[in-house]
Order: sequence, then C-alpha cells, then structure tokens
Amino acid sequence: MSGLEAYLYALDWNNNTSVTVMALVSYDYILQFDKEVTFVWQRQWSAMSYLYLVVRYLGIILAMLTKIQPCYGMFLFMEWGFSVYSCLTEVILIWRLYVIYNKSKLILYALLGFFLPIVGLFIALMAGYKVQEITLTPNIKYCTASFHIGPATAVYASIPVICFDIFLVVLAIIVLKKHLKEQKELQVKPNTYIVMIVRYHVIYFVLYAQTVVMSFILLFKYTAPLIIVPRLIISIWDTHANENCVHVSTTFEDCVCWTSPPPDLELPEIA
Repeated sequence: MSGLEAYLYALDWNNNTSVTVMALVSYDYILQFDKEVTFVWQRQWSAMSYLYLVVRYLGIILAMLTKIQPCYGMFLFMEWGFSVYSCLTEVILIWRLYVIYNKSKLILYALLGFFLPIVGLFIALMAGYKVQEITLTPNIKYCTASFHIGPATAVYASIPVICFDIFLVVLAIIVLKKHLKEQKELQVKPNTYIVMIVRYHVIYFVLYAQTVVMSFILLFKYTAPLIIVPRLIISIWDTHANENCVHVSTTFEDCVCWTSPPPDLELPEIA
C-alpha cells in the first residue's frame, strides 16, 4: 500500500468511526436530556452540577469534532480536550470516593497527592506532541501527530495513570465489600448509591484499561468515557429522586441515603 493509499484508508476509517461516535454520544444525550433538565437546570446549582455540564458538553463537542478533518489548531484542541476530559473524570471519581469514605480527609488528601502528578504527566505528554500537516492533494490536507519523546516513552508514561485508576477501583471495591458485610449483619439492604458508585468505577476502569491495552479499538476509546462519566453523576440524582430516604445529607444528598432502615429503627416523620 502506497503512502497516499494509506492516508486515504486512515481518513476513511476516521470518517466511519467518527459517525458512530457522534451517533452514540448524541443518542445517550437524548436519553438523558429530560433528567438533565430536572436535576441540573431546575435545581440549585452545586459544584457537581458544573462538573456535569462540563463533561457532558465538552464530550459532545469532542464527539462532533471527530467528524471534522483535523487541521493543526483543531488537532491540538481535540488532544488537549481529551486530556482535560480525562482529568475531570478522575476528579469526579475522587469526589465520589471521598463521599463514600464518609468524607475522610485522609482519603481525599492521599488521592489528590497521587492525582496532581498525573495532571503534570498529562501536561508533559501534550507538550511532547508533534503535529505534522500532510498534503494529500493541493486541496486536501490532513494532520497527524507523534511524540517528540518517542512512542515507547509515551506508552510507559501511561502506566502511572493505569496504576492510579487501579488504586481508585480497589478503594471502591474495598468500601463496597465492607459495606455489604455491615449491611448483611444488620439484615439491611445495601446502600443503592454506594453500589452504583462502585459499579461505575469498575465499568470506567474496565473500559479505560481496555482502550489502553487494545488501543486499536478506537470506538470504545473515544465513545465510552463520553457516555459513562455524565451517567456517573446524573444516575445518582435520578436514583435519589425516586428513593424514600430516611436520612439525607444536605451537602451530598445523592450519596448517603439509606435504602432501607435497620430493624427496630423509629423513622422520623417526614413533613
């Protein structure tokens, strides 16, 4: 295959993948839009509301841009955009872990201490990008990217990110296991929110690890996070709205609601 044929094949693959990515992200957005109106636009705003809007609409923008043939500026915007999206995803996962660990300052500081170097690593990787503009015909140009530091170094640099995500999912599973044991002893149903948060942690980790190990599966790499992360936020609100709670935290009402009271517990009257 000649160089021109290889570039044309890559463009055709990119077009087919981009259409699928945009279709899936748009379909998920349509499914979740009514919940977004209810739990974001019609409620008092919080930090999580802003995070939701950023990951939702930045994800849609990135999905739309995958259909556009990248020029130099567009290519850099997309790469930086996905890096910012990944960092925001980690922030949301850290926030949820902080909540289900009963707002433990130790957990929060430890996670932030590990996370800040990850942010620096993202910045270093983006600084190592080299964008090359390729002229296919006098009227058609295309951009590709490579690393100044070499592809092997870029792969090795992803290892700390994977290790950090492993650390997050292990913490989530530990707290779930402890919670299930305590609830079983009390003969109480598990907390819906803890189960949901851990489930999304595991799903995100499995999909992210898959895209790192099997980088050729571009569809999952550029689609799954754009769908999973907004759902991580809005599904909590949706479940909370349809749950009869015994106690709700005023700060994190979506994470500390009992799904079932322990035996012989006198329920307070709800006005």
